[in-house]
Amino acid sequence: MTDTSAGKPSVNHDESSAAWRDVDEYFADALVQEDDPLVAARESAAGTTMPNAAVAPNQGAFLGLVTRVAGARRVLEFGTLAGYSTIWFARAVGPEGRVVTFELEERNARIARDNLERAGVSGWVDVRVGAAAASAQRLIEDRVEPFDVVFIDADKPSNPAYLEAALRLTSPGAVIIIDNVVRHGAVTQAGSGDPSVEGVRAVTRDIAANPDLDATAVQTVGIKGWDGMIIARRR
Repeated sequence: MTDTSAGKPSVNHDESSAAWRDVDEYFADALVQEDDPLVAARESAAGTTMPNAAVAPNQGAFLGLVTRVAGARRVLEFGTLAGYSTIWFARAVGPEGRVVTFELEERNARIARDNLERAGVSGWVDVRVGAAAASAQRLIEDRVEPFDVVFIDADKPSNPAYLEAALRLTSPGAVIIIDNVVRHGAVTQAGSGDPSVEGVRAVTRDIAANPDLDATAVQTVGIKGWDGMIIARRR
């Protein structure tokens, strides 16, 4: 249906959301190899402090594919939750690699550790509990080996701080992915007052102003609704 008075198409969000879910499920069924440990991890997210926040199966597969394409051996993740995306990263780097993942809540970390053990990847995944900014600072102070891929999917108001930490923990060629940046379109609403939206807008400005970063953003629709990711690469 078109609203000619406004000059812009009007979208029936209920119908669109159903169609988006159907398309996600079609491609996930056709292309995503989700085994029992992944299914268990995804379903266990219902017992976390954020039951609907885990990435969708096709998004998890995307993260794993990006990690493999980048030839990554070290991944840093801001936001573990139930460990669903962590499993995709861990399988992508393999037992010779390393995944460090930050989780604020011990309850979530316990669920994640069980899922990682079930998936057979716990031997090369380090789940660190506590505030992500503080955990990242400890890595910086320890002068750890640089990470090849960083996935930022934690509290959105802290996105700028997480990006700054990611830049200190990577070297040229590293890939940085920031999730949930579209916010159902709210990112275009200047001065919205929503701290999550402001965090996305601030980190977008920081990336745009950084001459050492190449970046783009991709909108997504599907099981997780209308959202998207920023994908950046250090020059």
